[in-house]
Amino acid sequence: MGLPPLPDAAVLLGATAPTWRDAMRLAGGALVASGATTDEYTDAMIGMVEEHGPYIVISPGLAFAHARPGGAVLRDGLAVVTIEAPVAFGHPHNDPVRVVLGLAVAGVGTHLESIGEIANLFNDQSVTGRIADATTADEVRTIMGVSA
Repeated sequence: MGLPPLPDAAVLLGATAPTWRDAMRLAGGALVASGATTDEYTDAMIGMVEEHGPYIVISPGLAFAHARPGGAVLRDGLAVVTIEAPVAFGHPHNDPVRVVLGLAVAGVGTHLESIGEIANLFNDQSVTGRIADATTADEVRTIMGVSA
């Protein structure tokens, strides 16, 4: 399947986010702006971190925001937010975060597939820094190997 497309509306570069919740709201807002989710999905992503802690900070500088598939997901979607001044999520090893990747998938089966794709992409530890330094949505798409 691969990762969902990454439209311009789902890319926010050099954003300001004083707190991890603000960073999550930016990623959720980008998913909403792209037509992939409703605002309830953003709340669900934040709720996952409130309930389970900063497990979404999966490598140095990278948060992988997501929630369970459900009615708030209108279609599969991907969002990328880069943060101007890195923000702490409370992870003991991988803070602070410069890149928040948002993922929404409509089906349970594709959910696991997409998570695997994300893991493969970010096995290359240079990817997070390259995305954080990107200046255009096209550059982010090229680094991630996704379409618009």
